[in-house]
Amino acid sequence: MVKSLRLHQANHSDSYYYDVRSSKPRKPHTRAARFIYLNRTCWNGLYRVNLKGQFNVPRGTKDTVMMETDDFDAISKLLDGGSIVCQDFQKTLSKAGEGDFVFVDPPYTVKHNNNGFVKYNEKIFSWQDQELLKQSINQAVSRGAKVTMTNADHPSIRTLYKDNTEIEILDRLSVISGSPTFRGKVSEVLIRFGWSI
Repeated sequence: MVKSLRLHQANHSDSYYYDVRSSKPRKPHTRAARFIYLNRTCWNGLYRVNLKGQFNVPRGTKDTVMMETDDFDAISKLLDGGSIVCQDFQKTLSKAGEGDFVFVDPPYTVKHNNNGFVKYNEKIFSWQDQELLKQSINQAVSRGAKVTMTNADHPSIRTLYKDNTEIEILDRLSVISGSPTFRGKVSEVLIRFGWSI
């Protein structure tokens, strides 16, 4: 993978970025290198896909692909024995039980501080998906898992989780929006399930 990242670093340019963005590497190490390259050189390190599931973030201003702090061998050792899966949240949460901790950060499908992404997210993660997520979380907690979730600070979300007493409203700075109008302070909810505090 390091060899692939060095190749990306050597060839990095506008046209190269978009060629890599539209590519579909087959080997695991070249897919990983593509992901890291795009993440480090795209606009604001944002991960976003279009309705076809294709990564569509434009090139950003950063040109550094390889970093002095990269230690992929150490990361590999930490992940040894673990599994990274890409699957439906219901399937993942159905495996959570006693002694497991799950962090859930679903797409925000409601009008969240006027962020303008409602129509885009609604097709990817609908309100019905939000309701299914709540059921899946409750089932995981009933099996002994502890869950922490972030979501939009919106009345519909607070109503959906009104039976949960561990709801905290957090403020954060949002710098992701392409328009300065939508950057600034936003609020989100942090919801805890199965924790006894």
